[in-house]
Amino acid sequence: MEGSVTIQLELDGIEKRYGDEHALRDVDLVLEPGVVGLLGPNGAGKSTLMRIVTTVLQPTDGRVRWNGTDVREEPRAIRDSVGYLPQSFGVYPSLTAREFLRYLAAIRGVSNVGERIEDLLALVNLEAAADRRLGGFSGGMRQRVGIAQALLADPDLLVVDEPTVGLDPTERVRFRNVLAELAEDRIVVLSTHIVSDVEVTASDIVLLHDGRVLAHESPAALLDGVAGSVWEWTVGDDDLAAVKREYTISGTARRSDGVAVRVVSASRPTPAAEPAEPTLEDAYLDAIGR
Repeated sequence: MEGSVTIQLELDGIEKRYGDEHALRDVDLVLEPGVVGLLGPNGAGKSTLMRIVTTVLQPTDGRVRWNGTDVREEPRAIRDSVGYLPQSFGVYPSLTAREFLRYLAAIRGVSNVGERIEDLLALVNLEAAADRRLGGFSGGMRQRVGIAQALLADPDLLVVDEPTVGLDPTERVRFRNVLAELAEDRIVVLSTHIVSDVEVTASDIVLLHDGRVLAHESPAALLDGVAGSVWEWTVGDDDLAAVKREYTISGTARRSDGVAVRVVSASRPTPAAEPAEPTLEDAYLDAIGR
């Protein structure tokens, strides 16, 4: 990558329709280097947006521009610069990790990758397992192979779709740390419905719901948006349903004297409610619950 080149991904009025159904509605985003967390529930349109960014899918309307170049007119502009880890990543179980990466480099026309592959195996902490067959890898290890293959051509844009699903907590933390390191000099788009995947590593968060962008802000700005609006108190079982109808509930916990509830509300819901420190989960649930 050329460090002096400005790296920017612009999405202008992106729409995707299937008949009368809208998968994406008027998506406007400008993304620059760092980890961009694309956060939304299942069915929000995240995978559709990722497939459009990587030119796997064409938008119904709107433009994608990569460093100022219209991708519809020159798709290779972004195809030559993107690494992609889809939600479902298949491997050849009979190949070793090293053999698999060499195979993918060959079919993609990436040359002189011997040293590059060794560096990538080290980056994703698979040096010791490089000559083991992929059929014996855990889910987390396969995901790390997926990151390595996405980085074979040293892309300026790395797109990973729901990468931590099925990973244990240790693998999830390791995976997030790798992405944070990679984002120092490239755009890393991390699509997920799991708030913890992005709350620590993301420099920007895009909240997507029903195909619409609800917010594109830093984690700190999202937290500021619900500051002073998060409350906790304990209710009886008979009152819980009424609280759920009236407020956005971001958490509950069973206690001996009832159910502790955590809600987002601009005003104190009840004299018994005490203010609580906001979390990104509060901001996220408040945004999609409006």
